[in-house]
Order: sequence, then structure tokens, then C-alpha cells
Amino acid sequence: MTDTRPHPLKRLHERLHANPVTGLVTKIVVSVIGLAVLAAGVVMMVTPGPGLVGIAAGLAILATEWDWADRWVKAARQKAREAADKARAMDPAVRRRRTLLTAAAVLLAAGVVALLIWQFGWPSLAVTGWDKVQSISDVVPELPGM
Repeated sequence: MTDTRPHPLKRLHERLHANPVTGLVTKIVVSVIGLAVLAAGVVMMVTPGPGLVGIAAGLAILATEWDWADRWVKAARQKAREAADKARAMDPAVRRRRTLLTAAAVLLAAGVVALLIWQFGWPSLAVTGWDKVQSISDVVPELPGM
């Protein structure tokens, strides 16, 4: 025997939207929270943090109230399914080659960084690099104690 009642959150959503005043307040509160999470996700795309997760969560929150966000979430799910199917269908030899090339690139980059640090020394490399960036832009702040 299956339960045909809607999900409790769906019932709450319908109940809140039954009254025009609570429906408007709900739409405003959900929109503000969704936009804040979405904005945090966008900021995290250029700063440390899970930017894509924040964007997806913000859109999912907005999708509870807005049809455009729901369409975006559905389109993103479809693209994710297509990417997963494409990855599963990839030839194992190609997957191994890509994995090895990525690992080699990471090791090469780490080796270059280690060589630069060994050659120039960490503190002097960091300070001279910072000074060069400051000479290009006046927006870059001074290093503490400099």
C-alpha cells in the first residue's frame, strides 16, 4: 500500500500560500534566502569555497517559489545526467590516459613551484612577487611590517 499524500514540506508550502499575506511573506523570505545563498555561491567561485554547491543550493531554494529557477535546476540536472552517462560510456583507455596526463600536469606544476622556492627562497620570492604586483596596481595593500 503506497502513501498518496504529498510530502510534508509540499503540504506546508501549499498551506502557506493558501493565504495571500502568508504567501507573499513566504515568497519574499524564500527569495531573500535563495538569493543570498546564490550570491554566496557566486562569490565562492572566485574565493575559497564550494561555489557550484552554493549556486545549486541557491537555485534549489529559489525553485520552490519561482518557475524560472525550477527550469534552470531541471536543465542542470539533465546536463549532469548527460555528463555522467558520457563519463560512464568513455573508453577506459581514454579515461586512464586523461588521469595520467592530469597527474603528470599536477606533478609538473608542483615541481616548478618547489624549484622556484628552492632557487629563490620562500620569503624573498613571496615579498618580491608581492612588490611586483603592488607596482602594477595601487589597490594591492602593503604587506604587514613592510
